Amino acid sequence: MSPSLQEVGLAVKRLQWRHHRAANTALAAVGLSLPQWDVLRHLRSLPDASLHDLAVLTFQTDQSMGALAVRMVERGLLERAGGPGRAVRHRLTEQGEQARRAGGEVMDAVLRDSFAHLSPQQLTQLYELLLIAGAASPSDD
Repeated sequence: MSPSLQEVGLAVKRLQWRHHRAANTALAAVGLSLPQWDVLRHLRSLPDASLHDLAVLTFQTDQSMGALAVRMVERGLLERAGGPGRAVRHRLTEQGEQARRAGGEVMDAVLRDSFAHLSPQQLTQLYELLLIAGAASPSDD
């Protein structure tokens, strides 16, 4: 018997919730929260991202991303950089890069533990299915 759409949605949410709890607990050991590590990760790959871009990428509001960025600057993880017009951009500091790497190792361990029971082929299939399911649809507009 096939699962209902609600059951599939709940299974995705349960896995996400498990990852978030495990990640926040494990990241605390290296002095980061999941949102902080996520900001560091995205700034590494998109160094000129605006605060709004970072808010969207990290599933936060512009206001909460701004407050988080201020705290991260105060901790020495980020530095402010000028942007076009009045835009303020942020960049990783050396301390921020070190924290990103440490957080990445923690996240790899959390996810490795979570997906250990999947074969490489199943993991690839899961990834491909999630990409398909996450693709924009006409109802997203």
